[in-house]
Amino acid sequence: MNNKLSVGVAMSGGVDSSVTAKLLKNMGHEVRGFFMALAQPDLDQQVERVTKVAACLGIPLTVVDLADEFAEKVLNYFTQSYIMGKTPNPCIICNPRIKFGNLLDKILAAGCDCMATGHYARILQDQNGSFHLLQGLDPKKDQSYFLHRLTQEQLARLLMPLGVQTKENVYKMAAELGIAGVHGDESQDVCFLKGRDLNSFITQYSGKGLKGGSIVTRDGREVGRHRGIPCYTVGQRKGLGIPDATPYYVLALDPERNAVIVGKKEDLWQQKLSAGELNWIAGKEPELPRDFLVKIRYRHEGALGRVMPEEKGHCLVHFQKEQLAITPGQFAVFYDGEEVFGGGMIL
Repeated sequence: MNNKLSVGVAMSGGVDSSVTAKLLKNMGHEVRGFFMALAQPDLDQQVERVTKVAACLGIPLTVVDLADEFAEKVLNYFTQSYIMGKTPNPCIICNPRIKFGNLLDKILAAGCDCMATGHYARILQDQNGSFHLLQGLDPKKDQSYFLHRLTQEQLARLLMPLGVQTKENVYKMAAELGIAGVHGDESQDVCFLKGRDLNSFITQYSGKGLKGGSIVTRDGREVGRHRGIPCYTVGQRKGLGIPDATPYYVLALDPERNAVIVGKKEDLWQQKLSAGELNWIAGKEPELPRDFLVKIRYRHEGALGRVMPEEKGHCLVHFQKEQLAITPGQFAVFYDGEEVFGGGMIL
């Protein structure tokens, strides 16, 4: 890439994307802001906020309507996953398909050289021209887990300047750059659920009402009634309403029988998982079997496991130690040191 670039920054109006845009502008790049209109319940307020930020930064802003694409590629996946007894991660699906898919295409079509985001992750290019995805330097904010489905072609067009920063430094930079108080609060929730109940959203979007059924132990004994499969996830303890000397936990969801399967906490520990829909960032599968540090959810500290190939493009992960609440629908992400090699959906 040339020294001076035309950069399209994916902007939300939050501190991270705002600081990203300001940093790049101060470096002499031509910066343009792009905001994704998806299915946000507070879309008008978000557009107003990001418009004010762009005006403060002195950069043009384009609002890109991706609502139809988002509904097709993310909302359908999200609702169907819950209906099928899986626990989805919509951000992981949105990133390669919408943000670094449709939005990146729009940004490049608008004449920009590349796209930048406020993610806490790093992208490095080696001497052979291949791109590598690394963890952000701030362990509390590292977002590489959510980016493991990106491709070489996408990484080649991306900048993530906050990957070498801590969140604390970013807030300080916002003040030093003169944009403190202009940006909005940091978002912690799924963007399309803000202020909405998950179960009512699934019912409304899918057009199917929740159907109650049996809560059973692994040996088939009914110990209670559930409100509908989408109301539960593996590892859940609260809301089961089963009186006992020690609490019950959700072990599995069986949509075919419309049953929630429960047991005790010790039953939640497992030493292996299968994963499908694999993505390898290098564009090809590494030589397997191979040992990786495997994260089974975003806040999981990671555990050593051997990744072995299976049929149908799946893989088996055998951990050195048992892991708690391995959840179908979530993603297993494979790390070697600070580098993300890839990952797949837990089956």
